[in-house]
Amino acid sequence: MPFKPPPFACDAHCHVFGPAAKFPYDPKAAYVPQDAPFEALAKLHSDLGFERAVIVHASCHGSDMRVTLDAIRRSGGRYRGTAIIDPSFADRQFQQMHDGGIRGVRFNFVRHLGGRPDMAFFRRTVQRIQELGWHLILHLDADDLVELESTFRKLPVPFVIDHMGRVKAAAGLAQPPFKILLSFMNSENAWVKICGAERVSSEGPPFTDAVPFARALIEAAPDRVLWGTDWPHPNVKWMPDDAALVDLFPLMAPAPEMQYKILVTNPARLYGF
Repeated sequence: MPFKPPPFACDAHCHVFGPAAKFPYDPKAAYVPQDAPFEALAKLHSDLGFERAVIVHASCHGSDMRVTLDAIRRSGGRYRGTAIIDPSFADRQFQQMHDGGIRGVRFNFVRHLGGRPDMAFFRRTVQRIQELGWHLILHLDADDLVELESTFRKLPVPFVIDHMGRVKAAAGLAQPPFKILLSFMNSENAWVKICGAERVSSEGPPFTDAVPFARALIEAAPDRVLWGTDWPHPNVKWMPDDAALVDLFPLMAPAPEMQYKILVTNPARLYGF
């Protein structure tokens, strides 16, 4: 039987791309995806049984937030979002984003997507979002968990690690990046997304080799775990089937009360649904 999400379940990591004719891609972007507009995302959520979502603004749109704010507005209160910003953003833009449903800023550290942000700008942004009650989204390579461990431990705001830290399943549960990620979860500020099984997996579909990592993270901090589809799956080696990813979730969280916590309670608390 396919897994049926509980009422008010949230896809806490998905994207909207374009359409480019209305929302152009950043000419400096490391990748240019195929259009994946709001209508397609809404249909996916209807088909899969998700009533809420968090749109993670993607680097292909740069700091032009129009595509994400448009999708949140059209969702009728069912979607929230996260932002990518640049140093030009002033208080007025932050207030507009907050009013439009944005609740966090995402920083990309992944090398093939452009690598490290300017760390002085990163620190200034942390101060800014602390005033707003927002959080950070950290998109990392596994090695970044080791290299920047002390920086992340000192963060004074909640932070969410995307895709289980992009660790490699073949390296095992004892690999240093994953041990550091688990230790982060002792902090009340640390959250993690147990999505991206197709990115963590070393074996390919059905990506079950990623399940032990998700289970370990759930055990470490059940109140600070989120899950999402990562639709439409940019820059992946294996393109997953979204329904199959949903069916993978109960292997990660077999107990119904834990499924409800991860899909409903946790995202509602972080994003204010």
